[in-house]
Amino acid sequence: MTDHHWRTMSVPDRITGKGGGPNLAGIEVMRNHSELFRAECLRLISETDKASKRMQIQDSNQLGQRVKDIQFLRKELELKLEEVIVEIDDLIALKSRVLKALEACKEVLRVTVVCLEERMKRPHSERLHDEVDTELLKERELIEGVASVLQRVVEQIIEQIRLNRSGKYHLEHDLKDKFEAQCIDNSCALMTTHSINNLQKSKNTNAALPSLPVTPKQWENISDIHIAKVEQQKANSLSLRALAESLLEQTAADMQKQLQATTEAFQRNVQEIKSAKSQMEDQLTTIMSEIAGQQRIREDLQVAITENEHCLSLAQARLDVRRNRPAREQCHDPAQSQLLVEIQQLTLQISRLREAVAQSEMEQRALVSCQLELQENIEVKASALYIDEVVCAQHRETTIIHNF
Repeated sequence: MTDHHWRTMSVPDRITGKGGGPNLAGIEVMRNHSELFRAECLRLISETDKASKRMQIQDSNQLGQRVKDIQFLRKELELKLEEVIVEIDDLIALKSRVLKALEACKEVLRVTVVCLEERMKRPHSERLHDEVDTELLKERELIEGVASVLQRVVEQIIEQIRLNRSGKYHLEHDLKDKFEAQCIDNSCALMTTHSINNLQKSKNTNAALPSLPVTPKQWENISDIHIAKVEQQKANSLSLRALAESLLEQTAADMQKQLQATTEAFQRNVQEIKSAKSQMEDQLTTIMSEIAGQQRIREDLQVAITENEHCLSLAQARLDVRRNRPAREQCHDPAQSQLLVEIQQLTLQISRLREAVAQSEMEQRALVSCQLELQENIEVKASALYIDEVVCAQHRETTIIHNF
């Protein structure tokens, strides 16, 4: 009913009859007017009731649709939250593997450096830049490079975990806000005129936060932005994990290959040292035998000298005794000539024997010199062999590169 209609339905002025008596016609008009007014009020009540119920239904429908919209976004947010949690866990596990690989590299590098230092303790004549040194230096350079790369990967993983956790934080807060909004809209949808009193009582106890006007598009964009950021970080995480997995596999293969090359160089060098040491030991045995032979031959020479001296003494004694013959018997006979020749020959033989003794002594001194040199070289080889075959091998025997 319009305001104009209500104005036309205003109560008529009191009508009095002539002579001061009641005006029956006026009374009838007033009664009719009252009946019409009551009818209009009943119609107004019916219309307003229908309108109120219709608007309440519309409100409930809108609130219900709003709850569905929130539920839909919550499901998307929860899905992304689960994905980012899984990705964070995968990155944490990967970080642990890379850190273990880094520690393994440090241990291998320590062993490599120790082997280089131990090999510097070899005798000076053996301190050559050989194949083993070359492979050890390659090994050190490779491991240092691998450790540097792995350290950078660890830093990248830590940063990616931080970014993922940041995305997780925003998703969780968005979900918390969505949950609270859903609860509020659910309660609003279930609210009736009878529950207003309870709401008013609880409203007085809860301090309301200042609200910021947000358009429906802006409301959707907030979650879309969070989801898009998480998707981007997830893609970055997948790329980083693939890179790290490939790097772990490649570095393990490279290190295994280099360790094997170094081990083979050690083995070849050990065999070379053993071969050289064995040859020198064989030569030393021969030299020792020859020294003993020289000692024996000199003893034999001394015996020969003694025997020849005895013969010479005998010949000289015979010659001296023959000088005692009578003057007319001092004939230079064949016997005399033989004795003189014998003395000359025996003297020459003794001289040659003595020269042979002197030569034997020189030969023995040279052999002894060779003996000492061989013994010294054998000790040098033994020292170098001990360092490569025992010391370095003990350090390297626990160095095993597994797949990280």
